[in-house]
Amino acid sequence: MRVKMETRKRSLVKAVIWNLMGLLMMSLVGLLATGSVAVGGAMALINTAIGFTLYLVYERVWSHVRWGRHV
Repeated sequence: MRVKMETRKRSLVKAVIWNLMGLLMMSLVGLLATGSVAVGGAMALINTAIGFTLYLVYERVWSHVRWGRHV
């Protein structure tokens, strides 16, 4: 049996959904921490951009790791 690898499209969709949830939470945390929608929003956007990029790389690396998969 062949080991199925995750497609790039699936990795991208998962990353977008995950980061949208994170953006909402980070926006709320930023607002509560600073009292400013602008500063809190900027913090959330920067965090989301970094997190999105790292998550995509992380998922693509793990899609090539066979360890722990059942064949």
